[in-house]
Amino acid sequence: MKKILLKNLSYLATMRNETELLTDVSVLIEGNRITQIAKDIPAQELDEIIDSRGFLAFPGMINTHHHFYQSLTRGVPEVNNAELFDWLVYLYEVWRGLDPEWVETSTRVVAGELLLTGCTLASDMFYVFPEKAPKNLLDYEIEAAREMGIRLHPCRGSMSRGRSKGGLPPDDVTQSEEEILRDSQRVLEKYHDLSPFAMTRIALGPCSPFSVTKELMAESLKLARSYKALSHTHLAETRDEEKYCREIYQLRPYPLMESLGWVGPDVWFAHSIFLNQEEIHQMGENRCGVAHCPTSNMRLGSGIAPIPELIQAGAKVSLAVDGSASNDSSDMWGEARNAMLLARVRNGAKAMSPHQALYLATRGGAEVLGWEELGVIQEGKAADLVLVNMNRLGFAGSPFDPVSALLLCGDSHIVDYTIVNGEVLVREGKLVRVDEQKLIEDANRIARKKLKAVTG
Repeated sequence: MKKILLKNLSYLATMRNETELLTDVSVLIEGNRITQIAKDIPAQELDEIIDSRGFLAFPGMINTHHHFYQSLTRGVPEVNNAELFDWLVYLYEVWRGLDPEWVETSTRVVAGELLLTGCTLASDMFYVFPEKAPKNLLDYEIEAAREMGIRLHPCRGSMSRGRSKGGLPPDDVTQSEEEILRDSQRVLEKYHDLSPFAMTRIALGPCSPFSVTKELMAESLKLARSYKALSHTHLAETRDEEKYCREIYQLRPYPLMESLGWVGPDVWFAHSIFLNQEEIHQMGENRCGVAHCPTSNMRLGSGIAPIPELIQAGAKVSLAVDGSASNDSSDMWGEARNAMLLARVRNGAKAMSPHQALYLATRGGAEVLGWEELGVIQEGKAADLVLVNMNRLGFAGSPFDPVSALLLCGDSHIVDYTIVNGEVLVREGKLVRVDEQKLIEDANRIARKKLKAVTG
């Protein structure tokens, strides 16, 4: 069993609550667990000692909504200023070219970015399954994530309503409901691991109210619950979505979910921007989860989610970077900063503190995804930690509160160390398991090839 000692940490933000900060402590990692937190831990029979003087340690951040494959369609000029529906319609034409090489490479790109910016667990909603591609595309993502070492909680996503049925996507990137449910069950049986300290768990994720039928939403939820899995979808992201739901279902988005039984602590929604006061109250009463995606919402001009109100109502709130093409980055540290700033734009300077933003990015994500052993630094919990050297020029002049400095200051969002399941995956700001330059070259080659196939 490998033993790592984080020796003489200057600061340790445990996230047992929003404000607990230990100073001048060491952390012992044995295997994949934290086994001791103390002022002095003997440096005996260790495999590695990381001199942590001057460092802030905090739990690995948890990204609760993403679309990994989109990392190869970032900054596409034709949609750089488009809103969601127009943006989707254009990029679906490119995403029709998804294949195993694209999935594997995009997964490595995103996993690398997330690890470098302090994320140790990510949930990805994979919902594009082109007719010409292998049916098991999600398997390629899972295996690539395992190679990178990041924990993964993917959603077997789905779209069943193509353009011929009134939906947005081309018909040839959708699937029949029978095929969706059959493969969802296969993925659950193959990968869904409910054991403590698992590396992979599965959720089911019908994409949105405008890309699946009510029948699929209901059957997917039923299937997920039969395997003790979570369910996830986009909800209340734009006014266009609200208009669509009113016209097709005569209901606003959240009441539509309630009518289908899509509420409860095993359900979480991406975005949740356009909610009225009653809906916010009901989401809290039902203990629904929210994946707040502030950067994507700003990028697409979608709006600002009522996050302080959702927290006050009792909803479980987490943070997410969303799709790489609606964010153009997979920067989890930056997402926490933007969540704090955007809350203040909407609700004033006291709306969200740096400590609360870090809590949402760590413990909040663990609560939404149901990982009791993550999101906190405590003896017996998972060895998923991040270390940032506070002796950087970007933090100079802010020696007062390291957590506030982390979110308010800084000249880079690259962490110094990321440890997942007891293994160092980022060391001194560099990925350990992958050749970054080769990965960049592979990603750019595929991106050019796939976009050229559409634009000529």
